[in-house]
Amino acid sequence: MTTHEQPWKWDEATWRGHVRQVRAGRALRPDVWPGGARVAVALSFDSDHETLALRDGQVLPGKLSQGEYGARVGVPRVLRLLERYDAPASFFVPAVSALLHEGEAKSYVDAGHEVALHGWIHERNTALTAAEERELAFRAADTLERLTGVRPVGIRTPSWDFSAETLAVTRQLGLKYDSSLMADDDCYELLENGEPTGVVELPVEWIRDDAPYFTMDRFSSSRPYTPPRAALTIWRDEFDAAYADGGIFQLTMHPHVIGHRSRIAVLADLLDHISGHDGVWFATHAQVVDYVSAQA
Repeated sequence: MTTHEQPWKWDEATWRGHVRQVRAGRALRPDVWPGGARVAVALSFDSDHETLALRDGQVLPGKLSQGEYGARVGVPRVLRLLERYDAPASFFVPAVSALLHEGEAKSYVDAGHEVALHGWIHERNTALTAAEERELAFRAADTLERLTGVRPVGIRTPSWDFSAETLAVTRQLGLKYDSSLMADDDCYELLENGEPTGVVELPVEWIRDDAPYFTMDRFSSSRPYTPPRAALTIWRDEFDAAYADGGIFQLTMHPHVIGHRSRIAVLADLLDHISGHDGVWFATHAQVVDYVSAQA
């Protein structure tokens, strides 16, 4: 929702109302992780593939091929790497991606990973009406359940685009968690207008996302200015701090981004670093949420 009135003209009730709509509630960091682990590692992959182009009406082969790389090359590399480290992960999949690549979403579940909601065609929620957002979310959930045999329990909004209606839709779907917001390093309960919702937030952050570092668009200023090894340093420092705090290290990646040779090597080095520590619990987002909810 965008307001056209100058914010400096708002009365106190107005600006407090905007801030209060969706807010962080009680913290949900447990005293200890399963098996006495010191840190939870929640890896995630947004399998957007061609939907980024399709969402914007870009239907020519060039841009679509960039997304196709994710399914054709990136996903197999990611799955092999996760298997090597015995690391379950969460895959947030637009329903159109799952329909375009037959068997891919089911292969995630078969390998012990989680499949969660990521829109219908990577639509921007804030550009939709409330009815459109709800219809697309339910259609996507039904599609992923049909293709994988498992009903999704979590959502990551496409582009982390959280509208004024998103939390209501999440609750109507009966989902356990969201992973689109950024109010903490660790899990927390979402409040809606000051009231606890029971929905857990497993927060994201752009510094723990591969796309800001590595995205290339020849028609805009978006360029991969960050060398892959520089991103490795950032992510390693993020993990080290999470390990010291006893919290969560959460990472968001995209098969068409991280799946390239020089970048999958960085992820492999990061997993080497993480696995070199005692007391690491690799878990899907749903497993983390189930655990912190049970401890609360």
